[in-house]
Amino acid sequence: MAKEPLRVLVTGAAGQIGYALVPMVARGAMLGPDQPVILHMLDIAPAAEALNGVKMELVDAAFPLLKGVVATTDVVEACTGVNVAVMVGGFPRKEGMERKDVMSKNVSIYKSQASALEKHAAPNCKVLVVANPANTNALILKEFAPSIPQKNITCLTRLDHNRALGQVSERLKVQVADVKNVIIWGNHSSTQYPDVNHASVKTSSGAKPVRELVANDEWLKGEFITTVQQRGAAIIKARKFSSALSAASSACDHIRDWVLGTPEGDWVSMGVYSDGSYNVPAGLIHSFPVTCKNGEWSIVQGLSIDEFSRKKLDATAQELSEEKSLAYSCLQ
Repeated sequence: MAKEPLRVLVTGAAGQIGYALVPMVARGAMLGPDQPVILHMLDIAPAAEALNGVKMELVDAAFPLLKGVVATTDVVEACTGVNVAVMVGGFPRKEGMERKDVMSKNVSIYKSQASALEKHAAPNCKVLVVANPANTNALILKEFAPSIPQKNITCLTRLDHNRALGQVSERLKVQVADVKNVIIWGNHSSTQYPDVNHASVKTSSGAKPVRELVANDEWLKGEFITTVQQRGAAIIKARKFSSALSAASSACDHIRDWVLGTPEGDWVSMGVYSDGSYNVPAGLIHSFPVTCKNGEWSIVQGLSIDEFSRKKLDATAQELSEEKSLAYSCLQ
């Protein structure tokens, strides 16, 4: 029997990431090859014409799984009945702007969208915040949508997770699918901590630790970390635009694993509401290793944290605490 369509909201849908993301959703990359979808696309009024162009292209692509498209500049219409919300729209930092100015703009955007989601989204709607500062935007959204369970509000660090997988795969000249259980801890910023202490690679003689195969701690504690941390800036320098294709693909990965589950023995990185695990202050949206089952994520417990890692975790948590204070000061 055919499944009922799920409604997927993409905000900022006329932008670069949105334009890369909506065909992936329509093709089944996010919710599976047998799950029909209805796309809800939201953008600001100046982008209305471009948004309509994206809708025209979706119609022209004749995706079998796509059962309808809502393209609107009205936040209530966009949020009505949605089962999944991918929040790509946000106010980008411009030259000469202070962080507080950017935070203030995003607080007002996420306040209004949180309110619309809370009132009009489907029960148990899953929310993924992509727009930067993603962790803190997600926290603001949680504040203004108190009836949405905090476990349903997450932010994207899967892009960083996938970047870490890619760097290990390139270094070892192995297939990226054979590398598993890297971790991104903390903020989706240059303080994030890409950690391979528990990661492994599938080889012909079984799984081997990444650290053992790389056999170069200087690279793992230096260039590997900074490459992953600064990959976004490197792509802007190369493309003159920020990451779009990889961000869209990672957003699909994040939702797919959340909804359909992670493979046995594998974990992924998600920005989720901290419960104090690994001595990360409770009440921050912080990236952790998680497993997913039956539409719920759980933080992987009991992993050993060495002194080097502890310092990295503390530094990124400190930045998140500062961002939280800055965002809350914008609410006054």
